[in-house]
Amino acid sequence: MKKTLGSLSRRAAVTGLATALAVAGGLAVAAPASATPPGLSCDTGKHAVDDYTGYALCRNNGSTTQTFWVHLVCGWSPDVDGEHVTLAPGQSGQSTAHCAGLGTGIGGISVQP
Repeated sequence: MKKTLGSLSRRAAVTGLATALAVAGGLAVAAPASATPPGLSCDTGKHAVDDYTGYALCRNNGSTTQTFWVHLVCGWSPDVDGEHVTLAPGQSGQSTAHCAGLGTGIGGISVQP
């Protein structure tokens, strides 16, 4: 069976694309597990009417000032971080972030110290 250079190139391109999609697909669904930083108690979630906006609402239960921010794993789009929020002991605050609309939405939410 005679194969042309063009058919070999197309086959290699298709194989490379399929491999890239399989790898990227695996990364899109994997969301790192992250513990809440010590001294903070936090609730995280998606906005009630927007699956691309996530938040971290935290209270500083510690005895020192703490800074935190929300980190969103956005599937096909780049991951994003919310604004940095600094809380004195006893204070509460919220950090929000928004995944790009071209992606698959939020795949994971974590609180970063």
